[in-house]
Amino acid sequence: MSPAPVDVVVIGAGQAGLSAAYHLQRRGFAPAGRATPGDDTYVVLDANHRPGGAWQHRWQSLRMGTVNGIHELPGFAVPPADPRAASRDILPAYFAEYEARLALDVQRPVTVRAVRRADEDPDGRLLVETDAGTWAARYVVNATGTWTRPFWPRYPGQERFRGRQLHVGDYVSADEFAGERVVVVGAGVSAVQLRDEISHVADTFWVTRRDPEWIEDDFDVPARVAAIAGVEARVREGLPPGSVISVTGMHWTPWARAAQARGVLVRHPMFASIEADGVRMPDGTFEPADVILWATGFRPALDHLSPLRLRTPEGGIRVANGRSIDEPRLFLIGYGPSQSTVGANRAGRDAVRAIVAEWADRAERGGTAERSAA
Repeated sequence: MSPAPVDVVVIGAGQAGLSAAYHLQRRGFAPAGRATPGDDTYVVLDANHRPGGAWQHRWQSLRMGTVNGIHELPGFAVPPADPRAASRDILPAYFAEYEARLALDVQRPVTVRAVRRADEDPDGRLLVETDAGTWAARYVVNATGTWTRPFWPRYPGQERFRGRQLHVGDYVSADEFAGERVVVVGAGVSAVQLRDEISHVADTFWVTRRDPEWIEDDFDVPARVAAIAGVEARVREGLPPGSVISVTGMHWTPWARAAQARGVLVRHPMFASIEADGVRMPDGTFEPADVILWATGFRPALDHLSPLRLRTPEGGIRVANGRSIDEPRLFLIGYGPSQSTVGANRAGRDAVRAIVAEWADRAERGGTAERSAA
């Protein structure tokens, strides 16, 4: 079957992908399945079975009052909700209503297997190959986020551990660890929040590779701008994005203060190895463990872009203003400086602005801006 022509393919229907779809519609693009001849077209592909992006996979105990970084989708406010309600119950429903209100026609579940160039023409199309067919796109807006790529560090003896090992992406609630000893690994927001939660029902032992740098100042606008600038500089050079915390240090949160007040916010150096019933510390002492919780973050889900050969030797993709420097038909939003929810919204808007401006410029110069709908 021949690839289906479309002007823009959006991969992923989380915050960034839905923002891009919203702005495409505002600029007159129509879902490919409902387009009429002459329309500019787009299609949104999502691997999940339901709306909600990564929110549908968050742990049950993550409440609306404690979740970090909610921001409304463009044009539709987050509905009022009980602060005690689970975010995984409220936000996916919000995303679903958003898709329905705007008739975004998200295609799911569709797994993108590869994105490759159709030919050597730099103004040609990109082929988006999926388990539901292939689309030939003028532009691809990649908004796949990180949730599907949890990062698991490797340590000597890891395979010999007789207890349970899980990543924060698999976490459900503290209740499953009641009465056990849990080693929490990681220096990020999730590590601190879950350490506080688990320590109410279990004995916890917190380890990090580096001593967290606690920042007393509020994470205000200047601090956020500085964090974004630091990550943006990294991705422009083709370095892995890194986390905001790696740029700014750890800002105090309510759960960090709560853990500190109860005396459980005690950090230990990273263990040297893992043994059958616990971990061996750098000084040779042994710490028993029933569970190791790896709160070690996530990596961008970009394996499907491998055929484009955009990875630098350092492991990143060179991106400026949300656009691949080495493949200008590709936008990466929710990547690097636009990882936050508000950043993802802006990145979706800016990607569409760039597409529309380039389209208009090409037409003005007499280039071909053929419509893709039949």
